[in-house]
Amino acid sequence: MAYIISKRDGPHREELAAKDFLQKNRTKINSLANHLTLGRWQELRNPTPPSQPQPSGKLWSTPPARPKEAEPYVRISYNGRVVIADLASGRQLHFVGELQGNGQSRHFVLATRENGIFEPLDDELYKVLVDLEGVSVPDETSEAQLEQIISGRLGLDAIARSVE
Repeated sequence: MAYIISKRDGPHREELAAKDFLQKNRTKINSLANHLTLGRWQELRNPTPPSQPQPSGKLWSTPPARPKEAEPYVRISYNGRVVIADLASGRQLHFVGELQGNGQSRHFVLATRENGIFEPLDDELYKVLVDLEGVSVPDETSEAQLEQIISGRLGLDAIARSVE
């Protein structure tokens, strides 16, 4: 048996019969679909726009957040970075230097280009802290003393005491 498929203008008889059958039984098909989908079929076919919220007469306004004034303090982190940070946010404000070496041979190195730091200290901070370059910091008490010395020289004494 061979089927000959030729191109004709217009729809085929089978397509017309199927369309006619669907048109005649559209109400029954919709009611069955609504029953099987628990009413969601009708919602999908005729979506209703969500109702607009009714104004209550209240005006809500949030004041703009004002950035708090920075409260700087000196912090030596676990990895040996010596920074000036903001007490409220914890963000780093200035990178002062770092502790290099191990154990008893640890020493303080200022953030300068000569020490391999890409963003060196400001000239003012450098002039105030230049004599601390190479200071030995063998233990935690020496770290605390270094924090106090840097805080004192930069005028951050009151805040440094409140952090402790």
